[in-house]
Amino acid sequence: MTPKIEVKTSTIHCTGVFAVEPIPKEQKIIEYVGEKVTKKEAELRAANPKKESRGKVYLFELNKRYDIDGDVSYNLAKYINHSCNPNCEVVIEDNHIWIISLKDIKEEEELTFNYGYDFDEDFRQHPCLCSSTKCKGYILAEKHWDKIPSAN
Repeated sequence: MTPKIEVKTSTIHCTGVFAVEPIPKEQKIIEYVGEKVTKKEAELRAANPKKESRGKVYLFELNKRYDIDGDVSYNLAKYINHSCNPNCEVVIEDNHIWIISLKDIKEEEELTFNYGYDFDEDFRQHPCLCSSTKCKGYILAEKHWDKIPSAN
């Protein structure tokens, strides 16, 4: 059974996704859905986001050839915020992107996962607002954390 979630105001970043009921560890919560696009098309969309998205880009890597453009009204998963101390993770299974709980999640708790950005010269353009005790100050995959000093 799919857990009940809702989109509402977040203290992390504008909008977030919250548990309406407790969610057990290792539970499939929601699929990240949208339009399947080629890497080339994804690059074009990232460079020229839709006006109504106000500069936000919801591209998610599916595999080596395709990404999912989650900037569609029916994709509630696009509102799940990044955290350096997440309660969810991403699992790609049979060309589906699933958000799965890493631990038990309490009712009203915000769902988060580490966006896993690569470390490059632009990493400072992606500040992290999670405020967790593990926060590195930037949205980066954990494997890159030793490359920057701690924000705390």
